[in-house]
Amino acid sequence: MRKRSVWLRLAYFSNLILLFGLVLHQGYLHLTEPAFTSVHADQVNTIRQVVGERSDFRFAVVGNVNNSVRVFQDEIVPRINDQGYDFVISAGNAVSGGQEESYRLVHRIFGRLEMPYLLTFGDNEESDFGSFRFYEQFGPHFFSFVADDAHFLFLDGTGKSSYSWQLDWLERELSATRASHRFVFIGLPVHRELADTPVFESDHYLEAPSFRHGLITLFEQYDVDVVFSANLTLFHHEIVNGVDYVTTGGAGGLVVDSGSSFHHYIDVRVSSDGITIEPVPLDVTLPAWQKTLDSLWGTIYSFFYVSYLRFLLIVSALLLLAFHLHQLITEERDYYPDFDVDPTPYQGRALRVGMYSNNYFPFVSGVTVSVDRLRRGLSEMGDRVLLFVPRYREPWDDDDDIERAPTLVSFGEKGEFRLSNPFLWRLYRRLRAFKPDIIHVHHPFWLGSLGLFMGRRLKVPVVYTYHTRLEHYSHFVPLPGLLFRNLISHYLIRRFSNRCQGVVVPTHSAEEYLRVIGVTTNTLVQPTGIDVERFRQVDQERLDQRRQAHGIAGDEVVLVSVSRISQEKNIEFMLEALAGLRDRGHANFRLLLVGDGPAREHIQSCIEALGLDAQVELVGAVSPEEMALYYHLGDIFVFASKSETQGMVILEAMSAGLPVVAVRSSGIDDVIREGENGFKTPENRQAWAARLQVLMEDPALRDTLGEQARVFASDHDVSAFARRVHDFYAFLLAQYHGGRRWRR
Repeated sequence: MRKRSVWLRLAYFSNLILLFGLVLHQGYLHLTEPAFTSVHADQVNTIRQVVGERSDFRFAVVGNVNNSVRVFQDEIVPRINDQGYDFVISAGNAVSGGQEESYRLVHRIFGRLEMPYLLTFGDNEESDFGSFRFYEQFGPHFFSFVADDAHFLFLDGTGKSSYSWQLDWLERELSATRASHRFVFIGLPVHRELADTPVFESDHYLEAPSFRHGLITLFEQYDVDVVFSANLTLFHHEIVNGVDYVTTGGAGGLVVDSGSSFHHYIDVRVSSDGITIEPVPLDVTLPAWQKTLDSLWGTIYSFFYVSYLRFLLIVSALLLLAFHLHQLITEERDYYPDFDVDPTPYQGRALRVGMYSNNYFPFVSGVTVSVDRLRRGLSEMGDRVLLFVPRYREPWDDDDDIERAPTLVSFGEKGEFRLSNPFLWRLYRRLRAFKPDIIHVHHPFWLGSLGLFMGRRLKVPVVYTYHTRLEHYSHFVPLPGLLFRNLISHYLIRRFSNRCQGVVVPTHSAEEYLRVIGVTTNTLVQPTGIDVERFRQVDQERLDQRRQAHGIAGDEVVLVSVSRISQEKNIEFMLEALAGLRDRGHANFRLLLVGDGPAREHIQSCIEALGLDAQVELVGAVSPEEMALYYHLGDIFVFASKSETQGMVILEAMSAGLPVVAVRSSGIDDVIREGENGFKTPENRQAWAARLQVLMEDPALRDTLGEQARVFASDHDVSAFARRVHDFYAFLLAQYHGGRRWRR
């Protein structure tokens, strides 16, 4: 069993390497410049030189080369070279598809001809973005030239070029020409549908009725001699109202042979006596069944010759899927919790925790505050935490257990978002000397990725706290917004979470989101704790001074909101709702917006545009020590952000006795209990403003909901928060070291 597992792993990774190589090759084909440009211009000049002033010349017409490269290159090309034709024209479908490798192949096989050649723009040339490649490598989709006394006109029947434009151009060309012979090439047949058309090719004709009728009218009006087309796997020649219509689809192999479906090319002779058109069949003197098998083999050969790399790419992907399905089917799975895990040995002792975060003080954010509270709560319990965070310009009073990583790149108006250098050997040495029992990371990238890497190197479990809904931060990412928001962000969270041994989520709705996107690892639902006592009481004298400093009148209803001033916080929604409330005669309020961020100037301009200068004040950043004062200045806490994973500032406001009015979202739904400690509404300005109006007009209701909010918040003290996280660590350590290592 073990030997089979080793071979399966070897096959899996070998196939993965092959798949990666094939993808790189496809990228190379599409990113490197082909060596061919404007081939038709050179070929037309050569044809003119070859034909010269001669009154007679000879050329070959081939169609549907794509059906079998083998037949064309091994049988037809040598014959054409031996017969001494002046030039060759493909009537369409020379390539198997518009992919880059198909175009490079057509250069290679047509390059075996000893005379110039031209291609008609057909369905296959146009497919898979091939229209761009044809134009770049050969030339325009429709064009004409004159050689001796013959006028050659090439049309685009795919619809890529305007039909009305082509009709107008064709009429000008035909009416002005003095050539005696006029040949038209169009990839799709213009004539009526043939009785012996293969069933699977009934839609291979030119389908635009007005364009088709317009062409036929011009052909007959201006005495066009011959119209050549391909796209049908047969030979057909008929004369309608003096115009020869020739369909040739036999330059390649055919799966089914019949009376009109055989391997051939067209011999065209032009002389003073007129034009002769004859099909040249290949000498395939085999029984019908053997010819069918040969045709089938030719088609298979063509596929491998043209698209074998793509074929291998598909096969490799299917093999990877097969390996994955084999693992899903044969691996024993138990989706119930492991009740045999005994965390007791780890619960009663102090743990050493290595912690990684991309944010920390002096930068103030929800993540920063959460990390600091967890660190301090664990330390007060007796655990030791070694914290790895970025270095900022502003100094901070760090202790010996905070390790700062130098910054590589900083973002944001004040450089608050920092990408630290994760490759410093000093960081590795410091953690290794620390000998952590467990590693806790707070972001799924950068320093968080370093923490995950170190956990694997040191063979200790890794815990990840899901703080942020990444999809709401797509405007910060230099990628297409839809791509990051709808795909990359969810994939990043799922992959990172499943590589950790445990995930801490602040709310049940956040846990549900992780399960929906496919996270299967252990989870702990635990909101970030708050220092309830610090927010419950403030110094009344300092509060009065702050009220006076902001000019708050005694009869005003004071609204407080605390958040980063940024797009994802949905502050404009609140301002527009408040403007509507004021316009309805409810203007006796003051909103204090506490926080700073890159959208500060924009929000200020919105305040001015809405005429809310007298009601709304941008307070700016406030130190953590001062935050309790601002909560106590307020009567109601208002919030509109939908990017939160938890309502930490909401819990702080509740600790100060404020009822809350917020927009319903995943981070809010579990914290606000409707009608008990506040209100939560859909993202509807009228509904949100209506709930706010109810609280503004009813002081008794404000007091009742505020007191109930204070009781609710008391259950989220930081000490209980740290204890539950410590117990989660203990469970993961027992599971990790209990003989059942985490399977990835």
